[in-house]
Amino acid sequence: MTLVYLLLALVLAYLIGSLSFAVIVSRVMGLSDPRSYGSGNPGATNVLRSGNKKAAALTLLLDAVKGLVPVLLVMQFGEPYGLDEDAAAWVGLAAFAGHVWPVFFRFAGGKGVATAAGVLLGLNVWLGLATLATWLIVAYFFRYSSLAALVAAVFAPFYHALIWRPSLVTLALMVMAGLLLWRHASNISKLLAGTESKIGQGKSSSAAPAGRPARRHPR
Repeated sequence: MTLVYLLLALVLAYLIGSLSFAVIVSRVMGLSDPRSYGSGNPGATNVLRSGNKKAAALTLLLDAVKGLVPVLLVMQFGEPYGLDEDAAAWVGLAAFAGHVWPVFFRFAGGKGVATAAGVLLGLNVWLGLATLATWLIVAYFFRYSSLAALVAAVFAPFYHALIWRPSLVTLALMVMAGLLLWRHASNISKLLAGTESKIGQGKSSSAAPAGRPARRHPR
């Protein structure tokens, strides 16, 4: 019976993760579809290229929340159903997978940084804060958001194994880190070539002007 509850939790988490808030928020606020400009990535960074900081901030928050909520629900209410911290980690991974391959948006999703952060905070607030601190330190000194995300992703499972103990949670975090690295393949290439944009650098010329009527993604 525990397996049934776990499978149900995984499916629900995946569906929650599949809510692409970059697209949803942009539509609600009358902006262009983030998949149609800039990097084409449905995430907060690309929404920011529209020039609408409020939309970008809301996207960032909601993407983090959709990783946080499924994990917290399992952590708080899963015990009577045989779901423990290990199960919560894999449920978080399912939410992350939903963001990367959203069933509601033709499996074309984002890179998952904000959602991964929400998962980490839900599992262990100190683990989440340590990983966030790693991102901030790397971003401050090197000015590359993608590099900060890559380093933080690698360090998250390392922190968990070192400070707490190696477990299935660590394994789930390793899988999530691997997927995040894979989703940043193009950024890694740009970093190696020295062409990656730095934090605070001018907006891409391909950015969509704020307030442009929303365009539907080709079907």
